[in-house]
Amino acid sequence: MDFRDTAKEAFAVLRTGRQVAPFSGRHPDFGLEEAYRVVAAVRAQRETRGERAVGRKIGFTNRTIWAEYNVHAPMWGYVYDRTVHDLLEGGMNVSLSGLVEARIEPEIVFGLAAAPVPGMDKQALLGCIDWVAHGFEIVQSIFPNWTFLAPDTIAAYGLHGALWIGPRHSIASRPDDWLRQLSAFEIDLFRNGALADHGRAANVLDGPLFALQHLVGLLAADPLNPPLAASEVVTTGTLTRAFPVAAGEVWTTELTRIPLEGARIRLT
Repeated sequence: MDFRDTAKEAFAVLRTGRQVAPFSGRHPDFGLEEAYRVVAAVRAQRETRGERAVGRKIGFTNRTIWAEYNVHAPMWGYVYDRTVHDLLEGGMNVSLSGLVEARIEPEIVFGLAAAPVPGMDKQALLGCIDWVAHGFEIVQSIFPNWTFLAPDTIAAYGLHGALWIGPRHSIASRPDDWLRQLSAFEIDLFRNGALADHGRAANVLDGPLFALQHLVGLLAADPLNPPLAASEVVTTGTLTRAFPVAAGEVWTTELTRIPLEGARIRLT
């Protein structure tokens, strides 16, 4: 297989609502190295049409869902200026247009002040973060019925659809508190007022800072995609199971043991 053909195919269905057969099923030699080549090629195509990569999403950091999706390690993808949005504190309407088999994921999001490097511990990583926020990532599958292997998910934009980020809070004002709270908080996810799932910080590789640490290591071994840079946004993975969504639903969260606002969106 030629990774450039796969990149063209992935790019062609972006935001169209169309799906394709998993690449791994048609190309048995399609592995992680080829998938990240596709990531770089799709980024180049998106930039050609005017999009700008503004950060990364980390996927499958939540070990509790690995068996459900037949994956056994985290992966990452780019997020773009056209897919990252501010989420108003009181909530807002969010369109599912162009997304296919969309699911919702409550996440912790970081804004970087400096570039982290491999080998940093949690405290050093925290020093690279400008702000922390809570929000929702809407993920999607261009493969029918969410059936794929890990390399497929990487090539399919890391399953990223859109990221909605709530109020940002400075790390520098209380770093010791954030260090403790980012490993200990809990979260409830509600659909139309009914509890859908309960999650905790430890679900994402023992905490969002550990997820960031893992991403730094993955990028250090990637010859095609650049390491993280100052000003990038990084969303660290779902704290609960990822749930299918439909227009008309209202999704909300409540967080405890961390001073972050809950999020609210109504899907259209």
